[in-house]
Amino acid sequence: MSRITTIAFDADDTLWHNENLFEEHHRKYCKLLAAYHDEETVERTLFRTEMRNLELYGYGVKSFTLSSIETAIELTKGSISAEELRNILDFGKNMLAHPVELLEGVEETIAALSQDYPLMLITKGDLRDQERKITKSGLAPYFKHIEVVSEKKREDYARLFRQHGLNPTKLLMVGNSLKSDILPILEQGGLGVHIPYHLTWEHERVATAPNENDNFHELASIKHLPALVAALTS
Repeated sequence: MSRITTIAFDADDTLWHNENLFEEHHRKYCKLLAAYHDEETVERTLFRTEMRNLELYGYGVKSFTLSSIETAIELTKGSISAEELRNILDFGKNMLAHPVELLEGVEETIAALSQDYPLMLITKGDLRDQERKITKSGLAPYFKHIEVVSEKKREDYARLFRQHGLNPTKLLMVGNSLKSDILPILEQGGLGVHIPYHLTWEHERVATAPNENDNFHELASIKHLPALVAALTS
């Protein structure tokens, strides 16, 4: 198992909190539209709008805000006020301006692993927002490669690995999303470490997780990652 030569990390909800901001937006958004529809209808319609717009807008706060505005207009049959729309815009602006809050144990873990392995950051979403978070996190100096991508499918990873001359079978990927971070790596013969976040966007959920084996492991906290890497490479 000494084949690991590079360790790659997801960013949102793996290194810092992110989904909790969306959860707070959902709470405020449903309260704003409570006079028009029940929470279940609002949530269902918003998710449908997001999925319809993914190809055009991609991922991230800006995409989410545009879909929130479109959904509000649809659900109110165009009667939503300019003030209410301004509130939705403010929800999005507050998310974009929110401080970057690292998960417990992240900085110590990244610093320790960077002493022995080249580290790579692979994050999905809006370029400007992701660059802001990477800079504000203070973690950028630990990474040899940093990539912001619009999608995280098998072909996207394969392109990155070719670009950087990396062999996927020698790479360990760490992330909170089985769908985006782990499964595409396992399909290419790499290793995956799943560290679940307490919230998961519906679009990132999978029906079943892989069985734990030599290539796939699940940890409760990133703090346990150095010990796992040591065990895998001993």
